[in-house]
Amino acid sequence: MTTSSDMGGTFTFKGGQTVHRIGYGAMQLAGPHAFGPPKDHAAALDVLRAAVAAGVDHIDTSDFYGPHITNRIIREALHPYSDDLTIVTKIGASRGEDSSWDQAMSPEALTRAVHDNLENLGLDAIKVVNLRLMFGEGPTEGSITEPLTALAELQRQGLIRQIGLSNATPSQVAEGRGIADIACVQNLYNLANRADDAMIDALAEDGIAFVPFFPLGGFSPLQSDALSRVAQSLDATPQQVALAWLLQRSPNILVIPGTSSVAHLHENLAAASLHLPEDALEILDTIGRPLQSA
Repeated sequence: MTTSSDMGGTFTFKGGQTVHRIGYGAMQLAGPHAFGPPKDHAAALDVLRAAVAAGVDHIDTSDFYGPHITNRIIREALHPYSDDLTIVTKIGASRGEDSSWDQAMSPEALTRAVHDNLENLGLDAIKVVNLRLMFGEGPTEGSITEPLTALAELQRQGLIRQIGLSNATPSQVAEGRGIADIACVQNLYNLANRADDAMIDALAEDGIAFVPFFPLGGFSPLQSDALSRVAQSLDATPQQVALAWLLQRSPNILVIPGTSSVAHLHENLAAASLHLPEDALEILDTIGRPLQSA
């Protein structure tokens, strides 16, 4: 493999900002299951600074990681931010004292969440805010008109610049695009979970980013004999192959692998320079056959 300096190429959001296609997901900066403080605060600062030093200009976060902890760590590590750094956050959920993930999609809750993100990140405006839909554990139908209208109002006030959707069905994306310009969609997607194949292709035609969360499988990492065989043949790790597959899947896919380790960070970034030949893609395609979108 070559160096990771190309960062997988770039993507330009409809609002104009351009980011490298491999970024950093900040979820693991908090404690286990994104609740409570990290075990090593200094290490969390180090990995953020190392990411930016390596060329990462897209950080995905949320004030419900911790809660509040991840955003405060980002501010401590990186503020004042460089102009080319795009911080993307999510709202629509809150955390219970038992670490539960609770719906917080009322206009009042969303407004409060935007202000909390602004304060904890130390920003006057957030470049992208994703509305995390909490109708069910996975994408679940339900009208998004009320919460998205509230977000659009915050956009008009200048508190946020672009709006995205997370955990959304295709019909919710269509509904959302009738209310506001949608900059990105962030859903569960990886080699083994491909329900959004058709959505990705449709979004690519319209210049809308698709940002897979849990690109490496989630709290239980992707494990597959086929993935391991391909990785061995390319002198790469299975995680690098899984990330490279996403980058080759479609030019509108932005990957945001997370880690609390600087060494693992550089390993993830090196996936941007890994090219998967056709025979490898055919093998990998057997892991998760394309499914119809929910």
